[in-house]
Amino acid sequence: MKILTIDDQELILLSVEKRLKELGYDVKTANSGELGINLYNSFKPDLVLVDINMPDMTGLDVVRHIRADKDKKIPILVMSGNTEESVIMDGFTLGIDDYMKKPVSLDEMAARIKRLIGVPETTKSIESSTDTQMLQKNCVGVVIPCYNEEERLSSDEFKEFANKNLGYHLCFVNDGSTDNTLRVLEDLKKGNENNISVYNCEKNGGKAEAVRQGMLHLYKDAQFDYLGFLDADLSTDFRDFDDLVQTIEKSDFKIVSGSRMSRMGANITKESARKIISMTINLIIRSILKMPFNDTQCGAKILERDIIPMLFTKPFITKWIFDVEIFMRMRKHYGKAKVQQLICEQPLKRWIHADGSKLSMKDSVKIVGQLAKIAISYR
Repeated sequence: MKILTIDDQELILLSVEKRLKELGYDVKTANSGELGINLYNSFKPDLVLVDINMPDMTGLDVVRHIRADKDKKIPILVMSGNTEESVIMDGFTLGIDDYMKKPVSLDEMAARIKRLIGVPETTKSIESSTDTQMLQKNCVGVVIPCYNEEERLSSDEFKEFANKNLGYHLCFVNDGSTDNTLRVLEDLKKGNENNISVYNCEKNGGKAEAVRQGMLHLYKDAQFDYLGFLDADLSTDFRDFDDLVQTIEKSDFKIVSGSRMSRMGANITKESARKIISMTINLIIRSILKMPFNDTQCGAKILERDIIPMLFTKPFITKWIFDVEIFMRMRKHYGKAKVQQLICEQPLKRWIHADGSKLSMKDSVKIVGQLAKIAISYR
C-alpha cells in the first residue's frame, strides 16, 4: 500500500514517513504542492496525506487536482494546523475523506489511515512505548547556548522532549567550550539528527553571540514558524517553554518572554543574594527601557520568524544582557506605544536556579556598567 505525504515542513515529513514505513507502507514525500502533484501522477498512491497551509500551492489546490479525475476515488486525509471552520468545510466540499487538526499524535494519524485503506500485509511490529509522539501545530526552532556545560547538560531530558514533540528542533550552540561539551553534544545528536543539531563556534564569544549565531543559522531554514532560545541548564521547564509557544501561536505577539515572578501556585527559587541583585538590575533596566518589564533576563523566549533579521543581524554590544538590547531594538523599530502590544511577558510556573552558573557575582556588578553602555548606544 502506497501513501503520498505532502507538507512544506521537513520535521513533519520525516516523522510521518518514519512511522508509516515502520507500519509497512510504501511512502513518498513532497515538500510542496506542485511536487506533490507530480509525484501523485507517477507514484499512483493508495492514499494522499496533505497539509493545507503551504506557499504557492495550498493543500486545497492539491485536493482540487486529485478530485478533477472523477474516475479515481483515492482517499485524501488532511492533517493541518488550520482550524478555521470554513477551510475545513471547503475541504469536505472538495471531497476529502478526513481532517485531522494539529497537534495530533502519530498513533491517531496511523489509526485514521488504517481505517481508510487498511493495514499492509507486511506490517512491522513497533516497540511499544508509553510516550505519545505529537506533531505540533507549527514547527519551532530552539537555540540552546552552551559553554563548558559538560557536567550540567541533561541529555536524557533533551532527548525525551525532542522524541515526544516532533515539531521542535533543538539547536545546541557550542560557544568555544574548553571542556568536553562538544563531544557530549555530538553524542546527544546521534540517533536524533532530525530534531537535534549542533552548531559549533570555534571561539568563545559569550552568550549573546552564541544565541545570535544560532538564531541566524536556524532562520535559514524556512520550515520554522517560530524561533526561540532556552538555557542549557533547563532552569526553565520544557512545559513552561511549550506554554510560551502556545501563547504566541494564539496571539498577535511578536515575542513571548518568560518571567520568573514569585507568586502563589508557582515554584520559583533563587539565591537570596542573586534575588536582591536581580531586583536592582531590573529597576535599572525598566528605567532604561521606559517600559514596565518585570524580568527581561529570563533565558526563555519565543519569537515570530519575521523579526529575526531585524533583531539578530547586527552583533550585540554586550555579552550577557543582550535581552535588553532585543527589547531596545524592538522599541526603536516599532515605537514605544506599539511595541508594548507586540511583546508579552508570561509568568513561568516553574523556575529553579541551577548550580554552576557562568555569571558570577562579580559579573553581575559589571552589568550596571553594560546597561549604561546600552542606554548611551540606543539613545
